[in-house]
Amino acid sequence: MDAWKRLGGFIGSHMAFVSPVCVALGVLFPQVDVILHPFVTPFFAFMTFQSALSNTFGNLARTARHPAPMLVSLVLATVAMPVVACALATALFGSDPNLVCGIVLEYCVPVAVVAAMWTNMLGGDPALSLATILVSTVAAPVTIPLTLHVLLGQTVEVDAARMMGEMAVSIALPALVGTAANDLSRGWAARELSPAIAPAAKIALVLVILSNSTGVAPYVRHLTPTLVAVAIFIAAFASCGYALGLLAARALRCPDDQTASMTFLVGMRNISAGAVIAGEYFPGEVMFPVVIGTLFQQVLASLFGSLLRRLRRAGRAGDGHGA
Repeated sequence: MDAWKRLGGFIGSHMAFVSPVCVALGVLFPQVDVILHPFVTPFFAFMTFQSALSNTFGNLARTARHPAPMLVSLVLATVAMPVVACALATALFGSDPNLVCGIVLEYCVPVAVVAAMWTNMLGGDPALSLATILVSTVAAPVTIPLTLHVLLGQTVEVDAARMMGEMAVSIALPALVGTAANDLSRGWAARELSPAIAPAAKIALVLVILSNSTGVAPYVRHLTPTLVAVAIFIAAFASCGYALGLLAARALRCPDDQTASMTFLVGMRNISAGAVIAGEYFPGEVMFPVVIGTLFQQVLASLFGSLLRRLRRAGRAGDGHGA
C-alpha cells in the first residue's frame, strides 16, 4: 500500500512534467484513443469523486459566513475571464470560430481541483478553496452550456440541454456524492478512502490527458502560425488569471491565506473537463486551445507560488522594519 501511495504522490508532484509528456505521447501515438476513449467519461467521474472525498458541506457553510472572497473568485473565474477571453479571441482569431470556441471553453470550465493542493502548499485557506471548488464544480452543468450559448451561440452550435444532462452525471453528481460520503462517514472517507484510491485517480488523469491529446495530433503535427499564436495567447491569458486573483485579493485586503487561495482559484482551470467536453461535443480543432493549456497551468502555478512566497516574506520584513 505504501508503494501504491508513493506512486500517486510521485505523479501528483510531477504533473508539470507528466502533463507535457502525455500530450507528446498522445500526438505521437493517436491510435491509443481507440482503446481509451470509451473510458474517458467514467475516468473523469471517478477523478471528480475522489477529489470530492476531502471536501465537506461544512466548508461551504463556513465560507458562506464571509462570502466575499468566494463570490469574487467565482465571478472572476466564471464570468469575467470567459467574457474577456471571448472578446480577445474574437479580435485575434475571429476568422476561425472553432479556435475561438476552444479558447472560451478553456476558461469557462470549473476551477481545477488541483488548486486546493497548491493553496495547501502555500498556506492558503482550505475552507475557501474547497468550498469554491465545490460550488464551481456543481454549477458547471449550468454555467458551461450557458456561457457557451450566450457568448458563441451565433457562431457555434451548442447542444446545451444534452451537455447539461451529461455533465450533471459526470461532474456534479460525483462531486456531491464524494462530499456527502465524507460527511456521512465523519471524515473516514477523507482519511482512509481518498488516500487509498488517490493513485488510481492520478493514473486516470494521466490516461484522460493522453486520450484527449490524441485529438490535437493533426494540428500539432502541422502547426501553423495561427496555432502557434493561439498557444502563446493561452499561456499569456492563463498567467493573467493568476494575477487577477492575486490583485482581487489585495483589493479586498484579504489575509495571506485567502490571497493564496484566490490566486489559484481564479488562475487554475479543470482542463481535463474542458478536453472531455471538447472531444464529445465539438470538432477536433476546438480541442487544440484546451489541451495546449495543460502545457502551462502547472508551470504557471509554480511561478506564482514563488511570487506569493516572496510577497509574504517582503510583507513580514516590512512589518518587522516598521516595528
